[in-house]
Amino acid sequence: MNQTNNPTLTFEDLVAFFWRWRKKLILLSIVIVVLSSVFSSPFFIKPKYKSTVIFYPTTTNSISKALLPEVGQKAADVLEFGAEEEAEKALQILQSSKLRNKLINQFNLMKHYKINPKKDSYPMLKLERKMESNFNVSRTRYLSIRIDVMDEDPKKAADFATGMANLYDTIKTEIHRERALEALEIVGRANMNKEMMIQGLHKQMQELGQSGVTNYEEQSKAIQEAMINASRLGSSPQVLNDLIMQQENLVKFGGLYLSIVDKIKLEEEKLSDIRAKYDRAKIDVEENMTHKFMVSDAYPAEKKSYPVRWLIVVVSLFSGLTIASFIFALIEKLNKIKLEKEQATVQP
Repeated sequence: MNQTNNPTLTFEDLVAFFWRWRKKLILLSIVIVVLSSVFSSPFFIKPKYKSTVIFYPTTTNSISKALLPEVGQKAADVLEFGAEEEAEKALQILQSSKLRNKLINQFNLMKHYKINPKKDSYPMLKLERKMESNFNVSRTRYLSIRIDVMDEDPKKAADFATGMANLYDTIKTEIHRERALEALEIVGRANMNKEMMIQGLHKQMQELGQSGVTNYEEQSKAIQEAMINASRLGSSPQVLNDLIMQQENLVKFGGLYLSIVDKIKLEEEKLSDIRAKYDRAKIDVEENMTHKFMVSDAYPAEKKSYPVRWLIVVVSLFSGLTIASFIFALIEKLNKIKLEKEQATVQP
């Protein structure tokens, strides 16, 4: 471009270069603008509409612990939200294959995206790529979850975004219920075993009753009083012998009786705790609470979000002029080299 031997490219050189190629560059700019406008029109690129759902995941995992905490345990706040850990867990669920498969089945996305499982070689791969380009899940700086869905049908985009948020609730409920059901079964078995143990202890009490021990404290007190009265009144030796035999029998089985009574009391206290845990586990299985606080609901967009025609035109124009300038500069350089060779050949 610069005809001097100075290798430094100056502003004047650039101005001179673009001036020499101004007509071609202007013509090329017009062509690029027209073509990019045409090819970014709805005739070639179908417009897409975006719908967005924003929600906060809750921090409460157990309904029973939140509403019916154990004695001495602090109740969880069912209205609390905005925890970073819960936001990360929500992202994992929303990006899981379990939710994706439910979303595919619920909205028949194979048919929606015109994918034929019988004719296409890799239908699931094709569907996953479609979903990756149209579904986006992210965490905001305020620790909320944002779901963006793009689709050619604005109502479908809103339905997909809302459906994805609802499926998050469904899957998290299923996960909690599955664990709660296991806990309910475990506590139920513990409850049944404890009841059987207490029944066994009561059976031993009945056997002791057949041996003459029904209430150690009352019987011991009654026999003591009866022996005192018998001695004072001068009762017959047979009466005293009977009282002595009753006392010996009471001494023989009294220790076992007191041991069983204490054990029954202790086991019944444990059974009460187990039953309370069983009731809480049953609540976690049978009851349900939402796992999100909605901030922004999805609605059908009135204006398309894709493609952005002006951006396509600007990028195409910039790219085209950059490539054209490089080619024109290369042409000038080749012409200069060719001219220098011709001059060298002419000179003696």
